Amino acid sequence: MKLATTPEESKALNGIAYPAIIVSASGMAEGGRILHHLAYKLPDHRATVLFVGYQAIGTRGRALQDGKSVLRMYGREIPVRARIETLDGLSAHADRGEILAWLSASKVRPGRVHLVHGEPEARDALAGLIRERMGFDVRCPDYLSVVEL
Repeated sequence: MKLATTPEESKALNGIAYPAIIVSASGMAEGGRILHHLAYKLPDHRATVLFVGYQAIGTRGRALQDGKSVLRMYGREIPVRARIETLDGLSAHADRGEILAWLSASKVRPGRVHLVHGEPEARDALAGLIRERMGFDVRCPDYLSVVEL
């Protein structure tokens, strides 16, 4: 294993001529070093891009999962010939049950709960559940909303 600690070392990984696994952050493919790897590898039918986390609607990661055949990056159209796979079940975020358990275990009742992550329908459903079960004031702010804490 080789750790690429600089952007230059990361970009140099694209020159590897033998089979390799590149692990990169920015799980939704919206920014960071992963973009260089995708721009280089997506046109290669021998490559596989494996997502191991949730891909939100409107992100490059989701577009790839949904079968988009061309992605725009770095001002150019990148054809998608690589195989796109998803390993479901891995996430750094708490699920509904974990959030409910965490809120239930809190010794201090929150003045308000703000749900700021997830698909709108899922957030609304979770907000309703928290209100119903715990009686908390729950808000689901829209993108770019300003919330005073």
